[in-house]
Amino acid sequence: MNGKHPVKDFDIEDLLFRSEVVLPEESVPTYYRDKTVLITGGGGSIGGELSRQIAGMEPKRLILLDIYENGVYDIQQELRMMYGERLNLSVEIVSICDRAGLSAVFDAYHPEVVIHAAAHKHVPLMEHSCCEAVKNNVFGTCNVVELSEQSGVGRFLMVSTDKAVNPTSVMGATKRICEMIVQSRSRCGTGTVYSATRFGNVLGSAGSVIPLFRMQIMHGGPVTLTDRRMIRYFMTIPEAARLVLQAGVLAENGELFVLDMGKPVRILDLAEAMIRKSGYEPYRDIDIVETGLRPGEKLYEELLIRTEELDRTSHTRIFIERDTPLPWKDIEEKLEILGNAIRSEDNDQARDALKQAVPAYRITQE
Repeated sequence: MNGKHPVKDFDIEDLLFRSEVVLPEESVPTYYRDKTVLITGGGGSIGGELSRQIAGMEPKRLILLDIYENGVYDIQQELRMMYGERLNLSVEIVSICDRAGLSAVFDAYHPEVVIHAAAHKHVPLMEHSCCEAVKNNVFGTCNVVELSEQSGVGRFLMVSTDKAVNPTSVMGATKRICEMIVQSRSRCGTGTVYSATRFGNVLGSAGSVIPLFRMQIMHGGPVTLTDRRMIRYFMTIPEAARLVLQAGVLAENGELFVLDMGKPVRILDLAEAMIRKSGYEPYRDIDIVETGLRPGEKLYEELLIRTEELDRTSHTRIFIERDTPLPWKDIEEKLEILGNAIRSEDNDQARDALKQAVPAYRITQE
């Protein structure tokens, strides 16, 4: 076994500690049918699942845009094998930071719906590469937003994160700026309907604890977690994608949708469950050790569902946060501060600029 332990197979859904959300609404496939849909980050965990679900809704054309060719190639092959010529599928290898390349894609396809899932998401890596996080997440989003308006896109859906709530990480702060951009543009009368959807951790996504724990179990442990008290809200990848698509249909303009992800799960409970489901006993066969919180990491994620601060929608698991959009001139001032900072290529300067742009951002020390 080359030093590896055999691991029993189990369903990711078994780690939810709750029933999976199933959406019966017919309005979702009806909305996306016969439309040209562009997904940025189409090769990622969420983007790929959004691609799978939309592919089954008979779109006029589905365009997957990503800078990482391996991930989007796998999705392309999967969809071609499943649908063949019945799916009008295109793949474009372009960075959202490449304004000219991105513009060529919009000119070629004129999408009616844009789902913006492309982003740098790894919290510890973005703490180390703050300038890159701002370039890609903030200014890349600006490129997609501006070209969507110029191209006459009817609906723009942005995938956000619970880490944008009172952010303590660079990644969370950049995504909060993106939410502000989307909400502000919704008030500019451009003709594009904007919305953002915020949810928490996704079980089994790239960079999540599931693949890490599984690899550690295969090597005989130990399974490492930063703090035994840490809790997170979890969804499966299909759940998250279904709720994003549903929220996109509900959007009227400028909503910040919040997904009800159920009760939070202790990461320790998740680690113990994974060890048992893999065929071993925690602490006897596979040990669990603490490594300490990493820069930018929270012990407890912000509570997403505060019913007194949210408006209900027709869907029981989707809420709307009451958040007043900033005037676009205020956003432009924030973008100028951030732009000046990243031109310096100084991560500390970029971090300070994020603090100016997002007053709720609390910088954690290494």
